[in-house]
Amino acid sequence: MNDPASVFRALHHGRPPGDPLVLPGPWDAASARVFEEAGFPALATPSAGVAASLGYADGHTPAGEMFAAVARIAGAVSVPVSADVEAGYGLAPGELVDRLLEAGAVGCNLEDSTDGVLVDPHRQADRLAEVRAAAGGRLFVNARIDTYIHGDPDAVDVAADTVARALLYAEAGADCVYPIMAPPDTLSGLAAAVPVPVNAVGAPDGPSAVRRLGELGATRITFGPQLQRRAADAVRDLAQRLLGS
Repeated sequence: MNDPASVFRALHHGRPPGDPLVLPGPWDAASARVFEEAGFPALATPSAGVAASLGYADGHTPAGEMFAAVARIAGAVSVPVSADVEAGYGLAPGELVDRLLEAGAVGCNLEDSTDGVLVDPHRQADRLAEVRAAAGGRLFVNARIDTYIHGDPDAVDVAADTVARALLYAEAGADCVYPIMAPPDTLSGLAAAVPVPVNAVGAPDGPSAVRRLGELGATRITFGPQLQRRAADAVRDLAQRLLGS
């Protein structure tokens, strides 16, 4: 129970409904230290935020640079760090697990779309099972479900497709499911349907917003690149003040 992945996994369980696990998203070592010093028990990198910090558009970070960034972040703090590795960069499950563990990550996000197209859910479930088998208990696998950003509501019932995918991924061994951009009013139904924690995207607007998502069914709250973008906005404002001085 002392290994980092077990510590991280335990943070997701036994939580009251209004107290979800809040995982801020560091984009570099400096921001990771700030979040750790603030008292957060764990962190979750956002691929878009890391990409911006490295000068890339979202989805265009070379795998080597992403893993190197994750390693710098994980090495800068003493709390567990989970890594958003998009769809896995085409790596075989065993290699993906090895790269994550070498970087010091205790978990990962894996999304079920590539180039804006949803992957067949059974194929994604097989991949998740292979990742879980290669990792054993050493990685917390957060299965991102992209139905609300890439699904076609004219062709499928998006809410039903989300639940179906979540059930497949949980059965395949995912520790958590992440229906990114799911409307808050769908969280309770999803949480009731699946046997694993549900990750929701939160707005960094204070404890009440986070608490409300927890009450609706989210066990874990992440923010994607929102924190990095707000930091960039703060730097932009400072730059404008300096120019005006």
